[in-house]
Amino acid sequence: MTHAITTRAQAKARAREIRSEHARAGRSLSHAHALESVAHELGYRDWNTASARLSNQPDIPLQVGERVSGKYLKQAFTGRVHAVRELAEGMGYDVTLHFDEPVDVVEFESFSGLRQRVSAMISEDGVSWAKTSDGIPHLIVAREDAAII
Repeated sequence: MTHAITTRAQAKARAREIRSEHARAGRSLSHAHALESVAHELGYRDWNTASARLSNQPDIPLQVGERVSGKYLKQAFTGRVHAVRELAEGMGYDVTLHFDEPVDVVEFESFSGLRQRVSAMISEDGVSWAKTSDGIPHLIVAREDAAII
C-alpha cells in the first residue's frame, strides 16, 4: 500500500486510515502520531522530512495547459487541460478539457453531436464517476506520456 503514496494528500489519507484501524481496535492515536507512522512506513525519519519531500510532488494529477489523451463517451481524443479545480478535501477534480479535434458523442448514424470542450468530475486516477448506461465512464483521461487509449 505505501508504495503508492507520492503526495502529502495521500500520506494524510493513510494517516486517517491508521487512526481508523486503531479506533476499531479500541486504541486511541493522535493525528500527529499517525502522520509519524506514515513517515516511517515511507522510510523517512519523521513527518516533517516526509512532508517536505512529498510536497515536491504535484498534488493534482493534471496541470493547466498539459497535453492529455483518453476517451470521452467511448471516443478517443487528444487535447489540452483548460482548467482544473480540486473538489472538497481532495476527493477528486473538476476538469475542463479542450480536444484537438471535435469528438462525435452521438452513436446514431443519422446525426452528430460534436464536442470540443468538455468538463467533468474525475477521481485522482483520471476516471469520471459518471457512467454511460452500459457502465463505461464518461471520461478517462491521462497525461499524454501515460496515455490509456
